[in-house]
Amino acid sequence: MQADEVESEFGVPIPGTILPQDRWARTAVKRLPEAGPLDFAAIFGRDAPLVLDLGCGNGRSTLLSALARPEVDHFAIDVLPVVIRYATRRGNQRGLSNVRFAVKDAETFISRFVGDAAADEVHLYHPQPYHDARQAHRRLVTPRFAADVHRVLKPGGLFILQTDNPDYWAYMARLIPHFFAFEEHPGPWPDGPEGRTRREIIALQRGLKVFRGVGRRRDDVEPREALELARKLPAPTFRSRGPWCDLDRIEAGPS
Repeated sequence: MQADEVESEFGVPIPGTILPQDRWARTAVKRLPEAGPLDFAAIFGRDAPLVLDLGCGNGRSTLLSALARPEVDHFAIDVLPVVIRYATRRGNQRGLSNVRFAVKDAETFISRFVGDAAADEVHLYHPQPYHDARQAHRRLVTPRFAADVHRVLKPGGLFILQTDNPDYWAYMARLIPHFFAFEEHPGPWPDGPEGRTRREIIALQRGLKVFRGVGRRRDDVEPREALELARKLPAPTFRSRGPWCDLDRIEAGPS
Protein backbone atom coordinates (compact mmCIF):
# COMPACT_ATOMS: atom_id res chain seq x y z
CA MET A 1 0.00 0.00 0.00
CA GLN A 2 1.09 3.57 -0.67
CA ALA A 3 1.65 6.41 1.81
CA ASP A 4 -1.51 8.20 2.95
CA GLU A 5 -3.68 5.17 2.13
CA VAL A 6 -6.30 4.07 4.64
CA GLU A 7 -6.78 0.35 5.21
CA SER A 8 -10.13 -1.16 6.08
CA GLU A 9 -11.63 -4.54 6.94
CA PHE A 10 -15.29 -5.52 6.87
CA GLY A 11 -16.01 -1.98 5.68
CA VAL A 12 -14.51 -0.31 8.77
CA PRO A 13 -11.29 1.72 8.41
CA ILE A 14 -8.26 0.58 10.39
CA PRO A 15 -7.10 3.52 12.54
CA GLY A 16 -4.41 5.76 11.11
CA THR A 17 -2.85 6.22 7.70
CA ILE A 18 0.29 4.78 6.19
CA LEU A 19 3.19 7.25 6.41
CA PRO A 20 6.12 7.67 4.02
CA GLN A 21 8.68 4.98 4.78
CA ASP A 22 11.21 7.39 6.27
CA ARG A 23 8.72 8.05 9.08
CA TRP A 24 8.02 4.43 9.97
CA ALA A 25 8.69 3.15 13.48
CA ARG A 26 9.98 -0.16 14.84
CA THR A 27 7.31 -1.70 17.02
CA ALA A 28 8.39 -5.34 17.19
CA VAL A 29 9.85 -6.91 20.31
CA LYS A 30 11.19 -10.02 18.64
CA ARG A 31 12.22 -11.86 21.77
CA LEU A 32 11.30 -11.44 25.41
CA PRO A 33 14.03 -12.06 28.00
CA GLU A 34 14.26 -15.39 29.81
CA ALA A 35 12.97 -13.81 33.00
CA GLY A 36 10.96 -10.72 33.84
CA PRO A 37 9.72 -8.34 34.79
CA LEU A 38 10.17 -6.10 31.77
CA ASP A 39 11.58 -2.60 32.16
CA PHE A 40 8.97 -0.70 30.17
CA ALA A 41 10.67 2.68 30.68
CA ALA A 42 13.80 1.26 29.05
CA ILE A 43 11.79 -0.34 26.24
CA PHE A 44 10.05 2.92 25.33
CA GLY A 45 12.85 5.27 26.32
CA ARG A 46 10.67 7.31 28.64
CA ASP A 47 8.49 7.20 31.76
CA ALA A 48 4.86 7.31 30.68
CA PRO A 49 1.49 5.77 31.52
CA LEU A 50 1.33 2.18 30.30
CA VAL A 51 -1.50 0.26 28.62
CA LEU A 52 -1.29 -3.51 28.18
CA ASP A 53 -3.38 -5.02 25.37
CA LEU A 54 -3.71 -8.77 25.90
CA GLY A 55 -4.63 -10.83 22.87
CA CYS A 56 -4.34 -7.84 20.55
CA GLY A 57 -4.95 -9.78 17.33
CA ASN A 58 -4.19 -7.71 14.25
CA GLY A 59 -3.63 -4.60 16.36
CA ARG A 60 -6.77 -2.57 15.65
CA SER A 61 -7.55 -1.69 19.29
CA THR A 62 -3.91 -0.90 20.06
CA LEU A 63 -3.60 1.41 17.06
CA LEU A 64 -6.84 3.18 17.97
CA SER A 65 -5.68 3.94 21.50
CA ALA A 66 -2.06 4.75 20.62
CA LEU A 67 -3.03 7.24 17.92
CA ALA A 68 -5.47 8.99 20.25
CA ARG A 69 -3.06 9.04 23.20
CA PRO A 70 0.53 9.65 22.06
CA GLU A 71 1.51 10.43 25.64
CA VAL A 72 0.64 6.84 26.68
CA ASP A 73 2.78 3.77 25.93
CA HIS A 74 1.13 0.58 24.69
CA PHE A 75 2.56 -2.94 24.96
CA ALA A 76 0.43 -5.47 23.09
CA ILE A 77 0.79 -9.24 22.90
CA ASP A 78 -0.84 -12.18 21.17
CA VAL A 79 -0.03 -15.87 21.14
CA LEU A 80 -0.32 -16.11 17.33
CA PRO A 81 2.80 -14.97 15.42
CA VAL A 82 0.85 -14.38 12.20
CA VAL A 83 -1.44 -11.73 13.72
CA ILE A 84 1.49 -10.04 15.47
CA ARG A 85 3.20 -9.73 12.08
CA TYR A 86 0.17 -7.83 10.76
CA ALA A 87 -0.08 -5.71 13.92
CA THR A 88 3.63 -4.88 13.85
CA ARG A 89 3.51 -3.88 10.19
CA ARG A 90 0.60 -1.54 10.86
CA GLY A 91 2.25 0.00 13.91
CA ASN A 92 5.46 0.52 11.94
CA GLN A 93 3.70 2.10 8.97
CA ARG A 94 1.89 4.56 11.23
CA GLY A 95 5.09 5.68 12.92
CA LEU A 96 3.88 4.71 16.40
CA SER A 97 6.86 5.03 18.71
CA ASN A 98 4.52 4.53 21.68
CA VAL A 99 3.66 0.94 20.67
CA ARG A 100 5.41 -2.40 21.01
CA PHE A 101 4.12 -5.81 19.87
CA ALA A 102 5.34 -9.22 21.04
CA VAL A 103 4.35 -12.87 20.70
CA LYS A 104 3.36 -14.34 24.07
CA ASP A 105 0.31 -15.83 25.72
CA ALA A 106 -1.47 -13.50 28.12
CA GLU A 107 -1.31 -15.74 31.19
CA THR A 108 2.47 -16.11 31.02
CA PHE A 109 3.00 -12.47 30.08
CA ILE A 110 1.04 -11.11 33.04
CA SER A 111 2.41 -13.57 35.59
CA ARG A 112 6.10 -13.49 34.55
CA PHE A 113 6.85 -10.35 32.58
CA VAL A 114 4.88 -7.55 34.25
CA GLY A 115 5.97 -6.20 37.61
CA ASP A 116 3.85 -5.04 40.50
CA ALA A 117 1.90 -1.81 39.86
CA ALA A 118 3.50 -1.44 36.41
CA ALA A 119 0.42 -0.66 34.29
CA ASP A 120 -2.27 1.99 34.25
CA GLU A 121 -4.68 -0.05 32.12
CA VAL A 122 -5.10 -3.68 31.05
CA HIS A 123 -7.35 -4.37 28.05
CA LEU A 124 -8.75 -7.81 27.23
CA TYR A 125 -11.09 -8.14 24.27
CA HIS A 126 -12.88 -11.39 23.40
CA PRO A 127 -10.80 -14.05 25.16
CA GLN A 128 -11.33 -17.45 23.58
CA PRO A 129 -14.24 -19.19 25.41
CA TYR A 130 -13.24 -22.72 24.31
CA HIS A 131 -16.68 -24.14 23.61
CA ASP A 132 -15.57 -27.75 24.10
CA ALA A 133 -15.92 -28.52 27.82
CA ARG A 134 -12.78 -30.66 27.62
CA GLN A 135 -10.84 -27.46 26.91
CA ALA A 136 -12.39 -25.37 29.68
CA HIS A 137 -9.07 -25.47 31.56
CA ARG A 138 -7.56 -23.34 28.79
CA ARG A 139 -9.85 -20.36 29.45
CA LEU A 140 -7.83 -17.29 30.31
CA VAL A 141 -10.08 -15.47 32.76
CA THR A 142 -9.68 -17.38 36.01
CA PRO A 143 -9.46 -16.23 39.63
CA ARG A 144 -5.66 -16.41 39.50
CA PHE A 145 -5.56 -14.38 36.29
CA ALA A 146 -7.80 -11.72 37.84
CA ALA A 147 -5.49 -11.59 40.86
CA ASP A 148 -2.47 -11.17 38.56
CA VAL A 149 -4.16 -8.31 36.69
CA HIS A 150 -4.96 -6.71 40.05
CA ARG A 151 -1.29 -7.02 41.03
CA VAL A 152 0.16 -5.45 37.87
CA LEU A 153 -2.18 -2.45 37.91
CA LYS A 154 -1.34 0.75 39.71
CA PRO A 155 -3.73 1.96 42.41
CA GLY A 156 -6.94 2.95 40.67
CA GLY A 157 -5.85 1.25 37.44
CA LEU A 158 -8.42 0.07 34.90
CA PHE A 159 -9.25 -3.42 33.62
CA ILE A 160 -11.29 -3.26 30.40
CA LEU A 161 -13.10 -6.45 29.37
CA GLN A 162 -15.21 -7.40 26.39
CA THR A 163 -16.81 -10.58 25.00
CA ASP A 164 -19.71 -11.64 22.80
CA ASN A 165 -20.18 -14.89 24.74
CA PRO A 166 -22.96 -14.53 27.35
CA ASP A 167 -21.80 -17.55 29.35
CA TYR A 168 -18.26 -16.19 29.66
CA TRP A 169 -19.68 -12.77 30.52
CA ALA A 170 -21.87 -14.21 33.27
CA TYR A 171 -18.77 -15.80 34.80
CA MET A 172 -16.74 -12.58 34.50
CA ALA A 173 -19.52 -10.51 36.04
CA ARG A 174 -19.42 -12.73 39.14
CA LEU A 175 -15.65 -13.02 39.37
CA ILE A 176 -14.26 -9.57 38.57
CA PRO A 177 -16.01 -7.58 41.36
CA HIS A 178 -13.96 -9.51 43.95
CA PHE A 179 -10.88 -7.66 42.67
CA PHE A 180 -12.25 -4.57 40.89
CA ALA A 181 -15.05 -2.04 41.22
CA PHE A 182 -16.76 -3.29 38.09
CA GLU A 183 -19.44 -1.68 35.92
CA GLU A 184 -20.94 -2.79 32.64
CA HIS A 185 -20.35 -0.30 29.84
CA PRO A 186 -23.62 0.39 28.01
CA GLY A 187 -23.45 0.35 24.25
CA PRO A 188 -20.41 0.70 21.97
CA TRP A 189 -17.21 2.41 23.01
CA PRO A 190 -17.37 6.09 21.96
CA ASP A 191 -14.00 5.90 20.19
CA GLY A 192 -14.99 2.80 18.20
CA PRO A 193 -18.76 2.73 17.59
CA GLU A 194 -18.39 0.14 14.82
CA GLY A 195 -16.00 -1.93 16.92
CA ARG A 196 -12.67 -1.49 18.65
CA THR A 197 -11.54 -4.92 17.46
CA ARG A 198 -11.91 -7.17 14.43
CA ARG A 199 -13.93 -9.62 16.51
CA GLU A 200 -16.30 -6.92 17.75
CA ILE A 201 -16.90 -5.66 14.21
CA ILE A 202 -17.82 -9.15 13.03
CA ALA A 203 -20.03 -9.82 16.05
CA LEU A 204 -21.94 -6.56 15.63
CA GLN A 205 -22.39 -7.12 11.91
CA ARG A 206 -23.84 -10.54 12.71
CA GLY A 207 -26.26 -9.08 15.22
CA LEU A 208 -24.64 -10.58 18.31
CA LYS A 209 -24.76 -8.81 21.64
CA VAL A 210 -21.37 -7.57 22.82
CA PHE A 211 -20.75 -7.29 26.56
CA ARG A 212 -18.37 -4.61 27.78
CA GLY A 213 -17.17 -3.66 31.23
CA VAL A 214 -14.68 -1.47 33.06
CA GLY A 215 -13.14 -2.48 36.37
CA ARG A 216 -11.22 -0.09 38.60
CA ARG A 217 -8.63 -1.77 40.83
CA ARG A 218 -9.90 -2.31 44.34
CA ASP A 219 -7.16 -0.79 46.43
CA ASP A 220 -8.75 -2.14 49.61
CA VAL A 221 -7.68 -5.62 48.46
CA GLU A 222 -3.98 -6.28 49.08
CA PRO A 223 -2.11 -8.48 46.57
CA ARG A 224 -1.68 -11.23 49.17
CA GLU A 225 -5.40 -11.12 49.91
CA ALA A 226 -6.12 -11.31 46.18
CA LEU A 227 -4.08 -14.49 45.87
CA GLU A 228 -5.83 -16.05 48.84
CA LEU A 229 -9.17 -15.08 47.38
CA ALA A 230 -8.23 -16.57 44.01
CA ARG A 231 -7.70 -19.97 45.63
CA LYS A 232 -11.27 -19.98 46.92
CA LEU A 233 -13.18 -18.78 43.87
CA PRO A 234 -14.60 -21.13 41.21
CA ALA A 235 -12.80 -21.90 37.95
CA PRO A 236 -14.46 -21.03 34.60
CA THR A 237 -16.10 -24.40 34.03
CA PHE A 238 -19.31 -22.94 32.58
CA ARG A 239 -20.92 -24.53 29.54
CA SER A 240 -20.41 -22.32 26.47
CA ARG A 241 -23.44 -22.37 24.19
CA GLY A 242 -24.49 -20.50 21.06
CA PRO A 243 -23.60 -19.76 17.41
CA TRP A 244 -19.99 -18.69 17.89
CA CYS A 245 -17.91 -21.53 16.46
CA ASP A 246 -17.99 -20.33 12.85
CA LEU A 247 -17.43 -16.76 14.04
CA ASP A 248 -14.28 -17.89 15.86
CA ARG A 249 -12.88 -19.32 12.62
CA ILE A 250 -13.54 -16.08 10.70
CA GLU A 251 -12.19 -13.85 13.46
CA ALA A 252 -8.94 -15.82 13.65
CA GLY A 253 -7.96 -14.53 10.19
CA PRO A 254 -4.88 -12.29 10.19
CA SER A 255 -5.98 -9.31 8.10
